Amino acid sequence: MADIWQQTLNWQPTSQQQIQFQRLYELILQGNQKLNLTRITEPQEFWEKHLWDSLRGVAPLLNNSNQSTHSKEISFIDIGTGAGFPGIPVAIAVNQSTVKLLDSTHKKIHFIEQILPELGLNNVTAITGRAEEVGQNSQYREQYDVALIRAVGNPSVCAEYALPLVKKGGLAIIYRGNWTAEETTNMESAVKQLGGVIENIEQFITPLSQSIRHCLYLKKVANTPVKFPRAVGVPSHKPL
Repeated sequence: MADIWQQTLNWQPTSQQQIQFQRLYELILQGNQKLNLTRITEPQEFWEKHLWDSLRGVAPLLNNSNQSTHSKEISFIDIGTGAGFPGIPVAIAVNQSTVKLLDSTHKKIHFIEQILPELGLNNVTAITGRAEEVGQNSQYREQYDVALIRAVGNPSVCAEYALPLVKKGGLAIIYRGNWTAEETTNMESAVKQLGGVIENIEQFITPLSQSIRHCLYLKKVANTPVKFPRAVGVPSHKPL
């Protein structure tokens, strides 16, 4: 896949990173026998939907991270990480990064904690919790340069989960499949209430299955009002 990485992301994994990606795949397959981690188990599909897709959202950071070993450390939080996507591939690929993985399912976080040493990742920690509660906890609130959120519900709900955790000047990156102009209009009001602006919406095509994907980049321009995120369950029942 080296050529595809280069052509599509202007980046290639080192031999060490390739070994880590392969080991991650093996560990996910093993974990899948006991836990429902992913339906995506065929090697090429796993590469595209879990590895490539995860890194496509942070492509600008990949390029920067390989150019300089002295770049500032980037702190990420991955909300609703599930089996560790996109957070674990990001932790492997982005030099000088720390990654916090958040999921409300204790079994999945326990699985991740078990595989991190096997992957040689000491820049990753995992916590069990709900985004609404974690976003109100001063230990985590407005502490991260980048929040990642993939395949979790309504886009304005994603924004309400992510932006409270991002530092002023930081980014929330929302991974989506399809996206419409109408959704952009609906999002603008929600994002503004949360102290953000829509900086960019990028459409791209996946390299193997030729599927359409989008990434929304929300820039945090002001502190998020203290009432956000609202109580557990409220964002999803009453989206902004």
